[in-house]
Amino acid sequence: MQRHSPPRAAARGFTLPELLVAVAIGLLILAGMTTLFVRNSHAQQAVERANRQIENGRYAIDVMSTDLRNAGYYGEYDPTELATPPGVPDPCALTVGALKAALPLHVQGYDAGAAMPTCLADQKSGTDVLVVRHTRACVKGDPNCDVSDPDGPLFQASLCNNLSELGSGNATDHYALDTDPSTLTRHARDCTQTAGSGTLAPMRRFLTHIYFVANNDNSGDGIPTLKRAELRLADGNLQFVVVPLVEGVDTLQLQYGMDIDGDGVVDTWTATPDGANACALPACAAANWRNVLSVRVALLAKNTDGAAGIKSQPFQTTVLMSNPTGRKLP
Repeated sequence: MQRHSPPRAAARGFTLPELLVAVAIGLLILAGMTTLFVRNSHAQQAVERANRQIENGRYAIDVMSTDLRNAGYYGEYDPTELATPPGVPDPCALTVGALKAALPLHVQGYDAGAAMPTCLADQKSGTDVLVVRHTRACVKGDPNCDVSDPDGPLFQASLCNNLSELGSGNATDHYALDTDPSTLTRHARDCTQTAGSGTLAPMRRFLTHIYFVANNDNSGDGIPTLKRAELRLADGNLQFVVVPLVEGVDTLQLQYGMDIDGDGVVDTWTATPDGANACALPACAAANWRNVLSVRVALLAKNTDGAAGIKSQPFQTTVLMSNPTGRKLP
C-alpha cells in the first residue's frame, strides 16, 4: 500500500508591507535613541560649561583674596614709620625710588571711568583696577620658595639694633630695596654695635601686582580675561609683564573699607577712597589709601564659548588685610 505524506505548506518570507512596517518601527526607535543621545550630550555640555564657569569664578576670587591677605607684608619690617607720600603713586613707575615711595600704600585702586595706569593694555572699560604690594613670605635661597619665580626687586628688613641700622633715626636705614642684591646690606640679630657687623638679613622678593580685566585673552579672540601685571626684572631693567589668569571674567568691581579713626576697625566703605571724607588734595588721597583695611571683590564670570542660554555667574568676597589691620590695633 503506497503512503502519501501530507502536503507541506509552501515557505513564505515577509511581505513588502511587513518589511516596510518593520523598517518604520526600527527608524522610530533609532530616532528616539538619537534624540535621547543628543539631549544627554547637550545636557552634559551645559553642565561642563556651568562647572567651568563656577571654577573660573572661584579661582579668580581665590587668587585675588590670597594676594590681598598678604598686602603690606614686608617681612619683619613695619612700614608705619614711613611718611605718607605727597600723592597717590603711579603703580607703573619703574624706578627703585618710586617703589620705595609707594611702600606705605599696601593697596590702591582705580574705579571704572577713572584714568587707568598706563602699563595696562586692552583694559576693559567699565571695570576696576586693583594694585597690591607686598613681599613673598619665603626668603631668597629657601628651597621651599618657588624656584620658577621670575627675577624681580628684592626687599631686606634690618634686624640689627646698632646705631647704623635700627638704632638710626633715619627710616631708610631700617630696610633696603633694590634690584641689585649686592646693595642689600642690612644685618641680622647677631650684629654688634660695630657698623656692618653680623650676617646679612634675609632677602625677599618684592611684588607689585596690578589686577584688571582685559577685553581679550589672546589678541582679538573676544574672551574677557582677568589678567595681572607683574613687576619683574629682565636684563637689569624693571618692567611689567602681563599674565593672563582666568578666562571669562567679564567685570571686576571693588569697594574699600577704610579706618577713619585709627582704631583698626573699618568705619566706612567706598569705591573711591581718593575722594572719601571730602578729600580734595593729593596728600589726603594718599592718606586715605593708607587707611584701607578691607577690600570687597565682586566679579562676573561668563561662559567662554558663546553658547546661548548660559547666564553669567556673580562671585564676591570680603578680604581683611591682616598686616595693615594688625599694625593699627591698640
